[in-house]
Amino acid sequence: LKGILAQAQALVFRRDLKRNMSIKIAPCFVAYFVGAAAFAPSVQQPAPLPSASTSVESVGQAAATVGPQPRPAAAFGTGAFGVVAAFAAAAAVRSSASGLSARKAPVASRMALRANPVAVFETSMGTFKAELYLDQMPITVSNFVDLAQTGFYNGVHFHRVIPNFMCQFGCPNAKDPKSRAAGTGGPQDGTSYTVLDGSGQTVTRRNGGNIPDELTAKLGNEPGTLSMANTGRPNSGGSQFFINVNNNSFLNWFDRSTPSAHPVFGKITEGYDLVEKISKVRTDRNDSPDTPVMMQSITIEGLE
Repeated sequence: LKGILAQAQALVFRRDLKRNMSIKIAPCFVAYFVGAAAFAPSVQQPAPLPSASTSVESVGQAAATVGPQPRPAAAFGTGAFGVVAAFAAAAAVRSSASGLSARKAPVASRMALRANPVAVFETSMGTFKAELYLDQMPITVSNFVDLAQTGFYNGVHFHRVIPNFMCQFGCPNAKDPKSRAAGTGGPQDGTSYTVLDGSGQTVTRRNGGNIPDELTAKLGNEPGTLSMANTGRPNSGGSQFFINVNNNSFLNWFDRSTPSAHPVFGKITEGYDLVEKISKVRTDRNDSPDTPVMMQSITIEGLE
């Protein structure tokens, strides 16, 4: 009988000990993970880019003043707090996307469900094609179409290419492939164009030939997409754009991990391998191709 009682007491002791340890240890884990998230090194944000009007002398041999910047190296905190925050952010994006769809419906109806136009890019290295998202990005696409149809891009060179990142193009100063002003130019200020969504709206390029930011459709900076270049400041895009050759989600305007906000307005449908090839050509220290890559012409197909 004494042996049975001893065993019963031992079981009760172990059960109580286990329960007490779990009660005491659980808060320690919570405190640890919250503390890790709170004291983890913050993300290093890229330095602000100079404005498009910055003088060539002040830019010197630095990267172009208009365009996306690679993701900075950074240390990210880990732990339970970070996981919860990630789930909360994902839920917020889904909620925002559903609201956006409802707001965009009237614009889509004005497009009369016609197919999007296609841009044909003839370069000194070959040809590629891209669908232009006129149905979702009418202001941005109409600006691009107007510039292409007026010959603005003819004879302009790719002035900045980075493998596993992007190819940048569209600066009128890059008609001279070695110009130090390449990456700082845009359309003529005060010029205008008609938005091709059936609304009859006219947009005038202002403050250095720039157009309004069209931060509406949540289109990601995925491989093969065409995205507007800018200085990092609101409404600072004009004629320059870049073609992603990687999944650069940190450049999305709806991604808050960096200040970058580059709206996507099209995607390559033919010749993506050529764009990848262009991104891998030998370059100088400013990421400008050693052997110039020229845009001979851009023609638009599929417009009524």
